Amino acid sequence: MLSKGIRILDLDGSLTRQKKLLSGYNADIIDLTDIGPDARFWMNGRTRIDILSRLGDSPKDRLTFLGSGDFHHVSSVLIDRFEEPLSVIDFDLHPDMNLFSVRLNCGSWVAQMLKKDNIRKCVIVGASSRDISTFLIETMALRHLKDDRVEIYPYSHPPSFVFFQNIPENISIETKRYPFAARISWNELKRKNLAEFFLHIIRRLPTKKIYLSIDKDCLTRRSAVTNWEEGGLALEDLSLMLKMIKENLDITGADVCGDYSEIHMRGIVKSVVSSLDHPPAGDIEKMPREEIDEINERTNLKLAELLSS
Repeated sequence: MLSKGIRILDLDGSLTRQKKLLSGYNADIIDLTDIGPDARFWMNGRTRIDILSRLGDSPKDRLTFLGSGDFHHVSSVLIDRFEEPLSVIDFDLHPDMNLFSVRLNCGSWVAQMLKKDNIRKCVIVGASSRDISTFLIETMALRHLKDDRVEIYPYSHPPSFVFFQNIPENISIETKRYPFAARISWNELKRKNLAEFFLHIIRRLPTKKIYLSIDKDCLTRRSAVTNWEEGGLALEDLSLMLKMIKENLDITGADVCGDYSEIHMRGIVKSVVSSLDHPPAGDIEKMPREEIDEINERTNLKLAELLSS
């Protein structure tokens, strides 16, 4: 059970403008704005140690807000504080299982986390991005599908082809095998009886204790304005699943990211790679900042209400 109140890791200033969130939930704010540009998108071991140091002995069982989804890999730092067996439920538009990332980053943190023996299972809900499409899926650490240690449930996604890899049997996918290739059909959430389907998922978890991570880019634009693409889940769908988690499992820790902030980072290489990987801002650049903050704060308040009270 999560303790009451929330913690904010202020990496980018996106959350400290949300005054209702700060005042309504007794927010404990840890100022990390000086290392935000170093932590954004990816970070080295020194930055990771710095974050752990500033967390100190603060409670592990706290709902933590991280700011932009560019900092989703900070979830891995928070999860590293746990030693007991855990299952992780991750709501995200992206699977974050990049196989080739040298450093811990927002696209590889799940793959890095799965190196820890105490993480018994990870369920990724809403991952509908191009990362699981044909060709790009080749960059994913698909070996973790073995023995259903990872399950992936997109909101909606067409079948994907994988070449020259042996895809493990996995309950969350249907695989048709060809010479030198395999066709993966995804078990989509769209048009399912979500309550019935999700209950089946959480009842099969190997541990009662779970860590919960939410990247709001899994939601539609109506509920989240992020630095990434728009997802397909309605906030009502996410709320339903969170209520089911709370009723059936023991949430030992949780975090939320997916707010919007201007991209500031240190290093030319990081800036170039980031600009190539991020989608164009499009119409977000034309939105008043107050409107962006209002949409994101409204969803953050709902998530805080569901999880920390």
